Amino acid sequence: MEHQEQLEKETEEAINAINKKTGRNMPQAIATGAVLVILILACLLISIDLFVYLVVLFMVLALWELHVDFATAGLHIPVAVLWVCSAATLLSTYYSERHIVAMTVCVLVSLVVVAIAASAKVTFGSRISLAVADKLSHTDAGARLESSFNHEQGEVSHSRLSHVAVSMFTVLYIPLLASCLIMPLTFNDHPVAHAIMMVFMPALSDTGGLFAGAWLGKHKLSPRISPKKSWEGLAGSILFSMIGSFAVMFCTYGSDVWISRWWVPVVAGFMIGIAGTFGDLCASMLKRDIGIKDMGHLLKGHGGVMDRVDSILLCAPFVCVLLWATGM
Repeated sequence: MEHQEQLEKETEEAINAINKKTGRNMPQAIATGAVLVILILACLLISIDLFVYLVVLFMVLALWELHVDFATAGLHIPVAVLWVCSAATLLSTYYSERHIVAMTVCVLVSLVVVAIAASAKVTFGSRISLAVADKLSHTDAGARLESSFNHEQGEVSHSRLSHVAVSMFTVLYIPLLASCLIMPLTFNDHPVAHAIMMVFMPALSDTGGLFAGAWLGKHKLSPRISPKKSWEGLAGSILFSMIGSFAVMFCTYGSDVWISRWWVPVVAGFMIGIAGTFGDLCASMLKRDIGIKDMGHLLKGHGGVMDRVDSILLCAPFVCVLLWATGM
């Protein structure tokens, strides 16, 4: 009995040490990650259309998180209008015969409509106020002190132009980048392989960076923005994404493609590793500037949806162009 208790204590201490070094609750993160993988694969195996609807759903949740996060800094984005514009952009990109034209037109129209809605600053109900209050109650006081929006006089009043600028940034961050997740499903007749490249490779890269950084990380990549990021973690991200890209290519394409385009997974590995890490740093910088720790709380062990998809969104345009340019 004593031996079992000692073993349980040592296991708990080891898990706590890993959690502290990675900055995550690893058991929760692994369980949540497994559920997400099963959900995405199930959608891909059942229907590509179902996967598109899943992307739309995740972007809707991500927009709500951004709505709350910006509201903690006194910035308003018209989330209902953004929901409609995002869904219309993603679905039009997929279902239209001219995918690029549809995406371009929808994004441009979204910028105009969202700018007008943001300048009106219309809100509905008290749900956002309750969400902001809950967010602030769980926010570290030190993070608020370091925020650009921390003022001795209390909440600062923003101009309409600030609300419009943040809202237009959101259009470029969510609908535009998410459209690059949808676009590869429409060309070269390999939608499942392309979806796996777009979604799972950045996630695999993040996992490689997490483990390499936790066990080998000594040289900080950007200590001011993200103290846990290291150059060793970046190398792990590149290596894992490269291995994953080779695996996808091996399972999808014939030997003729292997011979002529063996270098594509190498390029993809570097692109995904670097762009994904840059996406994480951009999100960390945004959170630090606003004064929050996580974008949300919907995904146990991962924070919010935006905490999970930030690297995926930043990788999307690079991987999309690579797949299209190489005819993969």
